[in-house]
Amino acid sequence: MTLEQEGERNREQPLRLWPGVAIAVLLLLLKFVVPIVVPDAVIVVIFGSLGCAVAILLWWLFLSRAPWSERLGAVLLMIVALFGTSRILHVSIATGSMGFLFIFGLAPPSLGLAFVAWAVATRGLSDGLRRATMAATILIAVGGWACVRTGGFTNDFKHDLHWRWSQTPEERLLAQAANEPVTLAAAPAAAPATPAVTPAAPKEKPAPAKAAPAAPKETPAVTETGPDWPGFRGPHRDGIIPGVRIVTDWSASPPVELWRRPIGPGWSSFAVHGGLIYTQEQRGEDEGVSCYNAATGKPVWVHRDATRFYESNGGPGPRGTPTLHNGRVYTLGATGIVNALNANDGAVVWSRNAASDTGATIPGWGFASSPLVVGEVVIVAASGRLIAYDLATGNPRWRAQTGGGGYSSPHLLTIGGVAQVLLMSGHGGTSVAPADGKLLWEYPWPRGVRIVQPALTADGDVLMTLGDEGMGGAGLRRIAVAHGPGGWTVHERWTSTGLKPNFNDFVVHDGHAFGFDGSILACIDLKDGKRKWKGGRYGAGQLVLLPDQDLLLVLSEEGELALVGATPDQFTELARFPAIEGKTWNHPVLVGDVLLVRNGEEMAAFRLSLAGR
Repeated sequence: MTLEQEGERNREQPLRLWPGVAIAVLLLLLKFVVPIVVPDAVIVVIFGSLGCAVAILLWWLFLSRAPWSERLGAVLLMIVALFGTSRILHVSIATGSMGFLFIFGLAPPSLGLAFVAWAVATRGLSDGLRRATMAATILIAVGGWACVRTGGFTNDFKHDLHWRWSQTPEERLLAQAANEPVTLAAAPAAAPATPAVTPAAPKEKPAPAKAAPAAPKETPAVTETGPDWPGFRGPHRDGIIPGVRIVTDWSASPPVELWRRPIGPGWSSFAVHGGLIYTQEQRGEDEGVSCYNAATGKPVWVHRDATRFYESNGGPGPRGTPTLHNGRVYTLGATGIVNALNANDGAVVWSRNAASDTGATIPGWGFASSPLVVGEVVIVAASGRLIAYDLATGNPRWRAQTGGGGYSSPHLLTIGGVAQVLLMSGHGGTSVAPADGKLLWEYPWPRGVRIVQPALTADGDVLMTLGDEGMGGAGLRRIAVAHGPGGWTVHERWTSTGLKPNFNDFVVHDGHAFGFDGSILACIDLKDGKRKWKGGRYGAGQLVLLPDQDLLLVLSEEGELALVGATPDQFTELARFPAIEGKTWNHPVLVGDVLLVRNGEEMAAFRLSLAGR
């Protein structure tokens, strides 16, 4: 049949549009309505949208009544457009998780919707004009993705899209920082396999590599009576802040902003001491350990390592949080560089590379653990492998294989009177002796990815969780661990799906666990794992607990602060306050009356009114 004959037949038998329109409406409902009604139905939305896109394609091929030349030509052009566009996408969309989403969750649905809209809008046009607009629609619907970049997606798969040629927050920061005076700490060209500094005596403070800058003149924002914050999630890595009571009526006494400043990308939190705050960030091609004045937010010093890690969802930058101990800052970078720095001026005491020291490869999300100081060693986790470095020299003391990668940090616990380091890895939970890394006990739970820190119940049981199973957590598990004449025994008490953290840490308080079930807060009873309540949408946020007043301080994924009651009776939000903007996965820090928050673009300090003053 000639093209003219096909065109004549088409005019006699017009396009059957209603199946395509019906599928397009269903696709719109899946993309824009279902996430609002059922926030945790991420998998349903992604693969349901893909299914609708495939259904639109089948409609066009077999039910549309379009000439076969148009049917086959459209499909061929779609394939060519998808392949061609994938070659010129911005790296933030072409790689990693975003690369997967482009093929399955972004391009097909947008193409399907655009194609149905074209079919409806051009049904009365001439054959030639209709085919020309069809080609233009396909090329624009797919090729348009080459004009944008992304800062990744949130826990519920909302995308942070910008024009490809627009300046990134990191680029704006670099332009600003070029004119900002700051002490640059000495850094080795690359992290060596041997200590960079001559060893010092274990209990002596090493001499700094350079004179420390003058102490900041401003009064520190951290109150003198407030406790310091030594590193990831506080002194015990449990996100619990005893001894602090704050005013909860933020309508009358809202948080007071002390300062705000841009910061390089990264998912680090803060360590705090002596009016100084420490964090990690990316600055161009250098990964930095940065020190800022707590009173003003002004930079004091920055240590730079010539390395850059990038992953399409989380973006560039380090993932771990600095650890403070006896005048030193210990850090683990996203590519495995371990630094021991003088806390006053950032001078290098020693530097190692945990990846080369353990034989680990850089995982997909980068090394994300925070160092743990126990006795005379600092312990870091490198993709499921533990290694302990001598505090004074940086020489490896011991290594331990925990079986499988993970992103959790080593956690110091005391069970049955025995101090031990527990690491959640791809194998499950592995506990070792901090003195030599000897295996004490292990609990296999091999599904999914380990990101979230474990916790202890009041009677010494261990709570562990499994994240990223089907783009969501698998639940919380309580295990009993005991030590007897025959050695260690471990068995499961219960597994609860009432609290399913993915990479959002939970807290334990008064016989209950409080944390995120998807993007919504939840509370479960530790006796049986049964859910007590679920409420409030905070995305993939983080939280800390103020146990003295049964209060959760929540930092949402969108940078909002919220106060939520930490009681099992019901979900109660007491206050909410906009703190920072942009995707926020970083843990908040509260030292005395000063709250520190940050994300990959900015950081800020707020003073909270203390109760009883």
